[in-house]
Parts: sequence; structure tokens; C-alpha cells
Amino acid sequence: MTETKVSIRYANSLMDIALEKKSIEQLSKDMGLIRSALHSSMGLRRLLENPIIKFEKKKSILEEIFKKKVSDDSMNFILFIVEKKREEFLESIILKFLELRDEQLGIINVDVKTAFEFSEDQREKLKDKLERMFDKKARLNFNIDKEIIGGFVARINDTVYNASIKHQLELLKKEFFKGSIQLN
Repeated sequence: MTETKVSIRYANSLMDIALEKKSIEQLSKDMGLIRSALHSSMGLRRLLENPIIKFEKKKSILEEIFKKKVSDDSMNFILFIVEKKREEFLESIILKFLELRDEQLGIINVDVKTAFEFSEDQREKLKDKLERMFDKKARLNFNIDKEIIGGFVARINDTVYNASIKHQLELLKKEFFKGSIQLN
């Protein structure tokens, strides 16, 4: 089974638990903590990905690390993943679960490239505009890219809104060379 199918299947199961127990917020927080631990600890990743280490040993180490930090449902879910030998997919399962959470809560994630740091006011105005456009809450992730010269490029899933000066100049150049623009 492909990573995507595995991730979707297990993430959907975790979302079912979250909806049934009305614990989306808690499970999201827990999954974020676990994902952060996976990122920051090479030792933890090696432990989980090592097929020689038995389930019982992995279970005891995971319980030692997470038992007092995450809910019982999250702990049981992680142990279930490990027991089923799907730990190599854990991060993608968590990411898929967080996507499902955002869908459930009506949140869109927007990657925004700007040529310079936006002020708080500019960020809020862009966020408000996008929320009105999509009739959903927006979570903006900003990155600086000096090559766009000015303006911004916003990516929402597979849709790109290019309001950069670089893009405007490229369009103007195309029009100029097509002969659509005439100079007096």
C-alpha cells in the first residue's frame, strides 16, 4: 500500500476518534507535539524506523516519552501505528490528520511569498481579504522572496494568486512584444 493511502486511512481513523470524542483540539495539539519530537530527535526517528527493535521495547520508550504529555487516545493511536509496523508513515499520517482537522474547522492554509516583511496591518488586511474570498478562516505562512520585487504570491492548495511586481512586469513584457502596447 502506498504512503498516501496508508496516511489517509490512519488519519481518517484518528479523525473519527476526534469527532466521536469531541477532542479535535486535544488530538491536534498532541499530534503537533509528537511531530515536533520526531523532527527534533534523530534518536526517536531511528528507534521507530528500526525493524530489529521489538514492539514492547518501542512501546515502553514511547510511553516514557509521551505518556504524561499526550492524551490516552493519542498514546493509544501512536502505539497502534507502531504495533501495525506503520511507524515509517507516522509523520505523513500526522500531516494528513492536521489537513483533515483544518477541513473540519473550515481553515485554509495559505503560503504567502513577499519581497519584504509585511507589517501586522498588511498581514491582517491580506488575511481578511482571503477569508472573505473563500468564506473560511485563513492561516497564513509568510516567506520572503526578494525576486518577486514587490507585492505577493499566495498559494492555496493548487491555486496560485500572483500579485507580484515581477509577474506584472512579465505580463507587460509579453504585451509589449506582441505589439499590443504602442509607444507614442
